[in-house]
Amino acid sequence: QFLRRQQVLQLYRKILRAIREVPAEQDRRYLKEWAREEFRRNKDATEEDAIRMMITHGNMQLQELQRTLKLAKS
Repeated sequence: QFLRRQQVLQLYRKILRAIREVPAEQDRRYLKEWAREEFRRNKDATEEDAIRMMITHGNMQLQELQRTLKLAKS
Protein backbone atom coordinates (compact mmCIF):
# COMPACT_ATOMS: atom_id res chain seq x y z
CA GLN A 1 0.00 0.00 0.00
CA PHE A 2 2.87 2.36 0.81
CA LEU A 3 4.51 1.65 -2.55
CA ARG A 4 1.22 2.22 -4.38
CA ARG A 5 0.87 5.59 -2.61
CA GLN A 6 4.39 6.51 -3.74
CA GLN A 7 3.49 5.60 -7.33
CA VAL A 8 0.39 7.80 -7.20
CA LEU A 9 2.28 10.77 -5.76
CA GLN A 10 5.05 10.35 -8.32
CA LEU A 11 2.50 10.29 -11.15
CA TYR A 12 0.80 13.42 -9.76
CA ARG A 13 4.11 15.28 -9.62
CA LYS A 14 5.01 14.22 -13.17
CA ILE A 15 1.64 15.42 -14.46
CA LEU A 16 2.00 18.79 -12.72
CA ARG A 17 5.53 19.19 -14.13
CA ALA A 18 4.29 18.42 -17.64
CA ILE A 19 1.43 20.92 -17.23
CA ARG A 20 3.98 23.64 -16.44
CA GLU A 21 5.26 23.25 -20.00
CA VAL A 22 1.87 24.18 -21.52
CA PRO A 23 2.32 27.59 -23.17
CA ALA A 24 -1.16 29.09 -22.64
CA GLU A 25 -1.93 30.25 -19.09
CA GLN A 26 -5.64 29.45 -19.38
CA ASP A 27 -4.88 25.90 -20.57
CA ARG A 28 -2.39 25.43 -17.74
CA ARG A 29 -4.98 26.49 -15.17
CA TYR A 30 -7.62 24.20 -16.67
CA LEU A 31 -5.29 21.17 -16.78
CA LYS A 32 -4.00 21.77 -13.27
CA GLU A 33 -7.55 21.95 -11.89
CA TRP A 34 -8.51 18.85 -13.89
CA ALA A 35 -5.56 16.89 -12.48
CA ARG A 36 -6.28 18.00 -8.91
CA GLU A 37 -9.94 17.07 -9.24
CA GLU A 38 -9.17 13.62 -10.70
CA PHE A 39 -6.74 12.76 -7.92
CA ARG A 40 -9.03 14.22 -5.23
CA ARG A 41 -12.01 12.27 -6.56
CA ASN A 42 -10.12 8.97 -6.40
CA LYS A 43 -8.19 9.51 -3.17
CA ASP A 44 -10.37 7.11 -1.18
CA ALA A 45 -9.98 4.21 -3.59
CA THR A 46 -8.76 1.06 -1.82
CA GLU A 47 -9.18 -1.77 -4.33
CA GLU A 48 -5.74 -2.74 -5.66
CA ASP A 49 -6.90 -3.56 -9.19
CA ALA A 50 -8.78 -0.28 -9.52
CA ILE A 51 -5.80 1.71 -8.25
CA ARG A 52 -3.47 -0.08 -10.64
CA MET A 53 -5.83 0.63 -13.52
CA MET A 54 -6.07 4.32 -12.57
CA ILE A 55 -2.27 4.61 -12.41
CA THR A 56 -1.98 3.02 -15.85
CA HIS A 57 -4.65 5.36 -17.23
CA GLY A 58 -2.89 8.36 -15.66
CA ASN A 59 0.42 7.35 -17.19
CA MET A 60 -1.20 7.06 -20.62
CA GLN A 61 -2.70 10.54 -20.25
CA LEU A 62 0.68 11.89 -19.14
CA GLN A 63 2.35 10.38 -22.22
CA GLU A 64 -0.35 11.88 -24.45
CA LEU A 65 0.18 15.31 -22.89
CA GLN A 66 3.95 15.02 -23.34
CA ARG A 67 3.51 13.98 -26.99
CA THR A 68 1.19 16.91 -27.62
CA LEU A 69 3.65 19.34 -26.03
CA LYS A 70 6.49 17.90 -28.08
CA LEU A 71 4.50 18.35 -31.30
CA ALA A 72 3.55 21.89 -30.35
CA LYS A 73 7.21 22.82 -29.83
CA SER A 74 8.35 21.50 -33.21
